[in-house]
Amino acid sequence: MEPRPRKLLDQLRDVIRLKHYAYRTEETYVQWVRRFILFHEKRHPREMGRAEIEAFLTHLAVQEQVAASTQNQALNAILFLYRAVLKLEVSEVKAIRAKRTQYLLTVLTKAEAQAVMQQICGVQQLVVKLLYGSGLQLCEGLRLRVKDIDFAQQQILVRDGKGSKSRVTMLPTSVSEELCDHLVRVKRQHQEDLGQDFGAVTLPYALDRKYPKANRGWVWQFVFPSSQIAKDPRGELMCRYHLHEFHWCQFRCR
Repeated sequence: MEPRPRKLLDQLRDVIRLKHYAYRTEETYVQWVRRFILFHEKRHPREMGRAEIEAFLTHLAVQEQVAASTQNQALNAILFLYRAVLKLEVSEVKAIRAKRTQYLLTVLTKAEAQAVMQQICGVQQLVVKLLYGSGLQLCEGLRLRVKDIDFAQQQILVRDGKGSKSRVTMLPTSVSEELCDHLVRVKRQHQEDLGQDFGAVTLPYALDRKYPKANRGWVWQFVFPSSQIAKDPRGELMCRYHLHEFHWCQFRCR
């Protein structure tokens, strides 16, 4: 018997992972493609084209009144499906576009930022202090690994940041001692996990095949691991994944 072909959304996930896109991008693209298919009563995208894409985007702008960035995100996801997965080229899409809104940036003063941080407690407060002092994005801070922190030179190495670019930023001296104490607790937890036959983490770019034992090494552990052991969202490995930005709204305040 011939194996059953993989479902379209699974094919989409495969191509996204092949291109090393972020997990958040994967979930976002899958969500938009699913909505596009459901909007057209579960027709296969191969049976549709520019007209159906324009109808969906127009619906988002007129009926759902989404922001321009949201509509562009949906368009990018659908075009990725056609070009990278189905290998079909789509001509220029002409749909009613959502109006781009001009926002004034709100910048907190130093006193206001400190007041906000005082209302947060625990590991979440340390994360916010680190983001504020180093200029990291939320996803960059949560994905940090132990080897990315250089206490000797007071710097942080951001790997595969926005646009798959790496860079170096400063490690704030105001959080160095607190971060060091935090890592002592994380290392103690890691050693306990190893004693229970856990303690492995996911490695980028198939490094786990090149270095089979590296995923249990201390330097590859996440600086801000989850409190519970769970299945890696992209595989079968049971590990302490990093704190997830999707659930960041659940942090505890005083």
